Amino acid sequence: MSKALVIVESPAKTKTLKNFLGPEYDVQASMGHVRDLPKSTLGVDIEHDFRPRYVVIPERKEVIQKLQQAAAKAETVYLASDPDREGEAIAWHLCELLKLRNPRRLRFNEITKTAVLEGLKNSDDIDFNLVNAQQARRVLDRLVGYMLSPLLWRKVKRNLSAGRVQSVAVRLICDREREIEAFVPEEYWTITATLTPRPRRQPFDAKLVQRDDEKVKISNEEEAHSILKELEGAQYVVKSVKKTQKRRNPAPPFITSTLQQEASRKLGFAAKRTMLVAQQLYEGIELGPEGAVGLITYMRTDSTRVAAEAQAEARQYIEETFGKDYLPASARQVTRKGAQDAHEAIRPTSVYRHPDQIKQYLTADQYKLYRLVWQRFVASQMAAAVFDVVTVDISANNFVFRATGSTVRFPGFMRVYIEGKDDTAAVADEEQPPLPEMHEGEVLDLIKLLPEQHFTEPPPRYTEATLVKALEEKGIGRPSTYAQIISTIQERKYVELVDKKFRPTELGFIVTDQLVKYFPDIMDVEFTAGVESKLDKVEEGTLDWVELLREFYGPFERDVHAALENMEKVKIAPKESDEICPNCGRKMVIRESRYGEFLGCSGYPECKTTKPLNNSINVKCPVCGEGDIIERRSRKGRVFYGCSRYPECSFVSWNKPTDKHCPKCGGLLGERRFRNRLIGYRCTTQGCDYETKTISSDRETSGDTQPPTNGDAKASPEALEVFDEEITRAAM
Repeated sequence: MSKALVIVESPAKTKTLKNFLGPEYDVQASMGHVRDLPKSTLGVDIEHDFRPRYVVIPERKEVIQKLQQAAAKAETVYLASDPDREGEAIAWHLCELLKLRNPRRLRFNEITKTAVLEGLKNSDDIDFNLVNAQQARRVLDRLVGYMLSPLLWRKVKRNLSAGRVQSVAVRLICDREREIEAFVPEEYWTITATLTPRPRRQPFDAKLVQRDDEKVKISNEEEAHSILKELEGAQYVVKSVKKTQKRRNPAPPFITSTLQQEASRKLGFAAKRTMLVAQQLYEGIELGPEGAVGLITYMRTDSTRVAAEAQAEARQYIEETFGKDYLPASARQVTRKGAQDAHEAIRPTSVYRHPDQIKQYLTADQYKLYRLVWQRFVASQMAAAVFDVVTVDISANNFVFRATGSTVRFPGFMRVYIEGKDDTAAVADEEQPPLPEMHEGEVLDLIKLLPEQHFTEPPPRYTEATLVKALEEKGIGRPSTYAQIISTIQERKYVELVDKKFRPTELGFIVTDQLVKYFPDIMDVEFTAGVESKLDKVEEGTLDWVELLREFYGPFERDVHAALENMEKVKIAPKESDEICPNCGRKMVIRESRYGEFLGCSGYPECKTTKPLNNSINVKCPVCGEGDIIERRSRKGRVFYGCSRYPECSFVSWNKPTDKHCPKCGGLLGERRFRNRLIGYRCTTQGCDYETKTISSDRETSGDTQPPTNGDAKASPEALEVFDEEITRAAM
């Protein structure tokens, strides 16, 4: 008797599904996509309704042969690729290549026995609306990537790239950097009174907020000292005590974008790392006697919807573990405006698989991410936290100081999980420390009155978390693409991560400015978001995908020809170094080759002298005294400083060493910087804790870098050769 064939995307899934389905099913993997557009040509027949010219991916030829043999023997073929646009397209490509007559489309949102068997029971046909939405996106990205990238090669420099979404992401970072550069800080002052009730000493701080019933604004030191003079000898009396209760509901369960943001904030994971680990958790982990089990639901989703069965299980777990008080009156169901709702939120497939109980079967990354998903989901189904918030107004002459404090009346969901915050998030009233008990008319003792100078801050640079948040809020790309976007713009050297914050490079500015000038639509945030909305309409079946491409391509093709004719060739001057050419005495400059940066004589081509890039900072090594301190980069891309005699000398420092010496141990002091401003010094000697105490900087932890990626954003040399032919033919 012939077996039914089930084709999944990855080998990890085959093991998990075999565990559920038994010997009656042959489970094999396609290894992801099996067909794609060719790399050497545009691969899109613009003259015939943008028909894609698909070719078999060379690495998949053996896989296809094996699947053809298995399909020929199978009574029924189930196409069980992932339940999204890409997965639907893979199912269709398999159907075409294997010449399947009546394949069944098998979908499941979680890889559990119940979900898979239910999927088999309800298998149906391929959804061509999803296929066409994926084809439209693929063709759009190919048109932009293969027509803009060669243009940049010709007009700016080789090996550049442009992309329909990546270029807009770079623009966001460039625009933010220019806001920072143009920002003019404004001075302002605050006055804080440290007070305590009598006779007990329980100090607390209160901020000056009013003067003669009007809001206080202190612009300079002179105004601050004038107020201090008026407050000399003042009596501080409790004017009013206001007590309120505040409730805070839990955050909804994760969607793709919020998972990436929170994993960045709490775990320090790059978006690509998050998605890689989430894929592993979804596809299945060997849990000893239980076998291979999918631990989370599908990780590419923009819906916060939760299945009723999962809610019921969560409520049962919460009541058993924490008691009835921790259950809301009814199950929580949060809906997001504009969500596709094809899949549930990201949640554990069973809350009874506690992270600590299965930790022994997980890698460190798998455990951390699974615990995050588990905690977020369980908390999302718990009762609200309740706070007692106290606001005290204190009069002093004609001034009013205000203090706010809170205590937790009922922790609710906070027993399990509290959502992280970005650096710029304000502290809520319910997060303030508690105040001592006070009553109206009570006289307080003044301990100190502190005037402080402040300056308004520019908008912060994007972190991975805030960039993902901005992309989602502005409708640029889709959450499933964010990891690839962030990876690509770093690999192309348009932006760099400095202290976990994105900064555009000079190259990023140059390319962005050229694209904004000649391709205003492509680089417009609202236009890009509009394209995403239209792709959603294709998926819904309310817009024809070819019509979408026609509407896009006409103006785009005109812009390409205009840029070819009018865009001036940009010459990027190499960076000057402090090195002198040993042959001719001219300055040497930092040049770039396919093998990286090197020093070359500025007199080229008359003088062709080259030498390796040293990156010395003109400071001798404090350990060996022979080597120079040079700037290096770690495997994760972070700058550090080490001895040029490594490995003979192992001196390293995260802080840039200077010629200043530590008063404690005599070692070199390294610069401490915050937002590129020098804020103090720290000893570079291991074991010495001396540092100057100025303002505190961000924690110094290294960020992640992404592995190199390929894709349409970077045109191959072959694509450059056929560029003129393609756009000429397209214009005919």
